[in-house]
Amino acid sequence: MTDAIDAAARKAVEAINYARLNELVQEVCRIPSILGDEGPLAKFLADYMKNADFENAGLQDVIGDRPNAIGELSFGKGKRVVMTGHMDTKPVSIGWSKTEPFSGEIIDNAIYGHGIMDMKAALVCQIVAMEALRDSGVQLNGTVGMAAVSDHMGDQLGSIRYFDEYNADLAVLGELSGNEIFLGHRGRYYFDITVQGKSAHTCHKPLAVNANMLASHAIIELDLSRLTPAIEDWVADLFGEETYMAPGRVYGGLPPGGPSMIPDECVIRVDCRPQPGVTVEEVQAEIERCLAAARKREPRFRARLELVDVKSGYLAKPGDDVVELMRASVKSVRKGAEPPLQAASWLGDTASFGHKVPTVIFGPGGEPVYCPDEHLSIDDIVEATRVYAEFAVRSLSPQASA
Repeated sequence: MTDAIDAAARKAVEAINYARLNELVQEVCRIPSILGDEGPLAKFLADYMKNADFENAGLQDVIGDRPNAIGELSFGKGKRVVMTGHMDTKPVSIGWSKTEPFSGEIIDNAIYGHGIMDMKAALVCQIVAMEALRDSGVQLNGTVGMAAVSDHMGDQLGSIRYFDEYNADLAVLGELSGNEIFLGHRGRYYFDITVQGKSAHTCHKPLAVNANMLASHAIIELDLSRLTPAIEDWVADLFGEETYMAPGRVYGGLPPGGPSMIPDECVIRVDCRPQPGVTVEEVQAEIERCLAAARKREPRFRARLELVDVKSGYLAKPGDDVVELMRASVKSVRKGAEPPLQAASWLGDTASFGHKVPTVIFGPGGEPVYCPDEHLSIDDIVEATRVYAEFAVRSLSPQASA
């Protein structure tokens, strides 16, 4: 049985069109898709899947002119496996020198492009891997779906929309993992601390209580925080013991060019990155401890704490079917090397759909990302495509479900 699955996986890999793979990665790198402007890339990918005879290929409405690009290939009755990743990127970094951010140029066996690692290349790898499944003629039972989603860096509305409408038995998220297997990622809790002072004209400084000054005491305490909640040892081994918290954004005072005024309000946005299993209540208790310490430093300190956003962490377990299928696929592509199991500190779309669908994270590219001259080696792109093809074969092979 295993020999038959291995042979089918090899046949699918042999059917990968590498020239098409590289050209398509170059093309998507030439289409800007900064958060809020995913539409052109979505249309390009949807049109490509339509022209490649994917079923149900097209655009899925999400928000405004920022749709998802979706399609699928059916191989009969069976499980439904979804390949997914996001189209949106952060803004372009300054300092590009080797080429232009949207050139898609090949230099020294690497493709250059803004957002290629996060995660334009992975989207192409998934689509081309799906084409190879069909072109190889291997016998499969089930369906492989493709979901290139928008708004990952917003509220993850693209993933929420897709998995609300389409079911899945297994999924692969193509986030950048350095072509290693990631079991999951940290969550993200946002808290806003509104610090209250007393306003006055700068000429009347003795009458004022500067809210920015008061907020500084909280910022110091929050930055000193080292929250180490009780978590299982294997989770701590993956993520580390500390729940990271940072006073990442501070809003106080009138904007430049406005009137002169000592601010009476300052808002601190606290960005918290908890390990899977760490509750909102545990993190909130630590923030409240920091605020109490700020009051000891400055008796005039007064603040209101508000939870404004929750994105859960995600964590698959060693031994889960989706993990073992990916482990076998990576091991096969690397011809016997046992892949390690790792985890990420960044936030993935699995925060919004991982509770519905057993998912493993695997994709080309790694830190640092969103830097000048961002590029990805063609070798890494090829390896990711091979792994995606093998994963689909191993997931939908008739022998696997026998």
